[in-house]
Amino acid sequence: MLDKLGAAGIAGVVVLFGGIGLVAWKQPIVAAGIALVVGGLGLVVYGLVTSLLASFGMGMGGGMP
Repeated sequence: MLDKLGAAGIAGVVVLFGGIGLVAWKQPIVAAGIALVVGGLGLVVYGLVTSLLASFGMGMGGGMP
């Protein structure tokens, strides 16, 4: 998975976790909320990309060949 992200993607993940860690150091409840929001956004983006790829016939498994 990491090879698909590239250098900018890996740096983004590091900055994301660093930011959540910094917030968690002072306010753990707020950090938990931020982590849930980021996770939810990730699931929404995954759903949109999967739907878009399926509409072009490039689905990721399942369905008819």
